[in-house]
Amino acid sequence: MFSKEESRLLRHEFWTSFGKSFPRKWILYDTKIKGFSFKFHFDTKTALVAIDLEDDLENRIKYWEKLQSLQSILKEDYLPEVIFEETYILDNDKEISRVYVPLDKKVSIHNKNTWRDVMEFFNKNMSLFEAFFEDYRDIFED
Repeated sequence: MFSKEESRLLRHEFWTSFGKSFPRKWILYDTKIKGFSFKFHFDTKTALVAIDLEDDLENRIKYWEKLQSLQSILKEDYLPEVIFEETYILDNDKEISRVYVPLDKKVSIHNKNTWRDVMEFFNKNMSLFEAFFEDYRDIFED
């Protein structure tokens, strides 16, 4: 079992190490679209990359419909394992819409032996999410 401080230090070490191993500027929150962001998630049980829709319900629905209209393209040309969840509840009980790809392996941010797999998964899959977004950005911006 790890103390909060030990856990915080491990998380910090992971993200610092990830940034050094894959030094590039990710889009993440810089989509220029309110409530539309890319996320990396890694905890003691799972790792995933996602597009999160977190704005008011009207905007969430608007962008959700646009993502759904591109679902077959996203799955066929970019990320075949992508999952669409219109209603996704975060740990803090906030409701969002999420399109994501989970790492199908047992991993933990507390286990350094799993870090390399997670970093490579993050780099590959977030790059594909970003490529999809860049190719279809105009659909989301209108």
